[in-house]
Amino acid sequence: MGIPMNQNGLPQHLRIRRRAEFVACYERGRRLHTEHFLVFVLSGNSPGLAARTGMAVSRKVGNAVVRNRVKRLLREFYRLHRSDLPKEADIVTVAKKHAGEAALDLASVAAELLPLMRRGGRREPGRPALDGRA
Repeated sequence: MGIPMNQNGLPQHLRIRRRAEFVACYERGRRLHTEHFLVFVLSGNSPGLAARTGMAVSRKVGNAVVRNRVKRLLREFYRLHRSDLPKEADIVTVAKKHAGEAALDLASVAAELLPLMRRGGRREPGRPALDGRA
């Protein structure tokens, strides 16, 4: 008998998994910067669905242990803050090179990314809203 799968995880239908979907976010998505992350938000790409998330952590960030820790922190952030994400959007988070050297924890990741996600309903003058509203 195997171990039962965790029902509290981030479901597959809420993840970006295909290369073409990542590339679409990189090319057509809005680019937002934080200290340790670069966030691409492509609004209206999945109509009627909740936000889907993906992450990219390159070898420049650190060894496998460090990269996996950064990915676990990002997945947990997106799992806990699903309601704060812009609706009908694809979100790709790319870790910057120095993210592996920082002493990141879930609270610091949330403090960095939550303001970006909550600002999804508002827009700055001259910029489209993250959730696709005019």
